[in-house]
Amino acid sequence: MRVLDLPQSLDYRSVGEVMERAVECRGEKVLLDGRRLRFVDPVGMLGLLGNGRYLGEGSGAPPRLALDPDSDVHRYLARMNFFEAAEGVLAVEGVARPRRGGASDVLLEITPIAENRDVHALVEHIQDRAGTILSRTLGYPPSAVIQFAVILSEVCQNILEHAGAPGWVAAQTYQWSRRLGRQVLVLAVGDLGRGFRGSLEGEHAGRFGSRWGDATALEAAFIHGLTRFPDQGRGQGIQQIRKQVRRWGGVISVRSGRARIADSADWEALPPMEDGLAPFPGAWITILLPAAEGAGE
Repeated sequence: MRVLDLPQSLDYRSVGEVMERAVECRGEKVLLDGRRLRFVDPVGMLGLLGNGRYLGEGSGAPPRLALDPDSDVHRYLARMNFFEAAEGVLAVEGVARPRRGGASDVLLEITPIAENRDVHALVEHIQDRAGTILSRTLGYPPSAVIQFAVILSEVCQNILEHAGAPGWVAAQTYQWSRRLGRQVLVLAVGDLGRGFRGSLEGEHAGRFGSRWGDATALEAAFIHGLTRFPDQGRGQGIQQIRKQVRRWGGVISVRSGRARIADSADWEALPPMEDGLAPFPGAWITILLPAAEGAGE
């Protein structure tokens, strides 16, 4: 059995390394050793689910996930609905699955997206909580609630339109005292479908010729707004999301196949393009939205 050690902090910065190593373990029985894990954000949680499904499909059995029973991580995972989402995907060991409590400060627990009605139910579910988080915690204007709902709907529709496979979405806010001195909303969306290259290939690969690949496909969608539809104006969600996230001073990153593209801010500079990564399937979107300056003071 291969042992894949998880870092102490599994978040949007470190989850890519876990994906790289998972590709090396494909086809083997794997233990995801999270006994050192002390922090995990929504991107890390969805990364765990993605790795679990990817490795399980390769070996024919869900990989094992070991957690430290004395850490707070498993209680936070319970609040985020991680254990429900992990059923059949990961064989969790080391702790009894905690029960979720009553009221929660989580903006959006891990939610599976498999069909259009999931998206509509999701947007309706978080309207009130989104208003509280965006207005009171992040200091955004009331109009931002509608704009955030549109973003949430678009990234979930991206799963249905591009992936051809089910996926997940989750979001939570954190206080980045040392790094930024403000609250930050972390929104994660992921799936193990055909990715941007597979989705756009039929309509656009010919015009790019030998340049066509994961990086080119991401750039075409992310920067130029190309879609799998031949008619202009349909499905340009990811480009419009990028523009709105920039207006809010946020960060957006998309990994698909062998490439990752990002639009950064001065407070968190991610590489604008990375190519030649391990070929992890699907599309993995990370959005970071900082509180407005002076919010909460």
